[in-house]
Amino acid sequence: MHTPTELILTSAFLVLFPGCFRDIAISTVGGMVDQGFEAFTSEGDLDFAQQALPGNLKLLEVMLRNKPDDVRLLTLASEGYASYAMAFLEGTDDTRAQDFYLRGRDFGMHILRQDAALSRALDGTPDDLVAELAKRDKDDVPGIFWTAFSWGSYIQLAMSDPNAVADLPRVQAMMEFVARVDSGYYYGGAHLFLGAVWGIRPKMFGGDLEKSKLHFETALRLSDGKFLLTYVYYARTYAVQAQDEALFEELLTKVRETPLEVLPAFRLANAVAKKKAEILLAHKSDFF
Repeated sequence: MHTPTELILTSAFLVLFPGCFRDIAISTVGGMVDQGFEAFTSEGDLDFAQQALPGNLKLLEVMLRNKPDDVRLLTLASEGYASYAMAFLEGTDDTRAQDFYLRGRDFGMHILRQDAALSRALDGTPDDLVAELAKRDKDDVPGIFWTAFSWGSYIQLAMSDPNAVADLPRVQAMMEFVARVDSGYYYGGAHLFLGAVWGIRPKMFGGDLEKSKLHFETALRLSDGKFLLTYVYYARTYAVQAQDEALFEELLTKVRETPLEVLPAFRLANAVAKKKAEILLAHKSDFF
């Protein structure tokens, strides 16, 4: 992590240095930020991580003002804003969470819009997008995943807005692409997302519990059961919709009892999962 003083000095450095020197500086600092995000995801103290991440995000924005089309920086920004919203805002300040998810979506969308064919497909029908994604490969996965994750997470918080809900088929097409082309990306993150999409809605509104369970079980297999957020969303969506109280308790107890060290590189995600699991267990009577 960078200290506030380091961030201020680095930002000033990027602003003051001209031309090619600034590009060299951005490339160097970009590597530092990559390492900073690795340190962030492996941090198990939620309070410390919550204080540390905003500085990294603002540093990314400073660098993006100088290199607005840099795919690596845009991907980090999309992941960072989406992660912050999911970890620290969703459920406590949903209005801010929506704003941060939209920021994550827009940084990711800037990656996708650099490709003319993909940009046209995004403006077309969901079928147009599916057809274009069929031509894509693993190189496109990070930008598509984080755009879809941010976008879909925003939609889940804005279900009362018909315009937001109308975009869900595009998001679903993007996640289905990731699940097909690189199913293990982010510990089966596309399958986790699709499991939640199919599981959160009643059947009469397009839900499908069988598909939901299949995606969650696939995500658990791909992460060897170590990415604990999968259990949380499995419980919150599928188990609640199926009214399976025993499964709900089993999944969340698994999160409670599993040590953070089971996945050292993602202690933070697992710490978030533990916090969310405790909240869900405390409010079990609201669901059953």
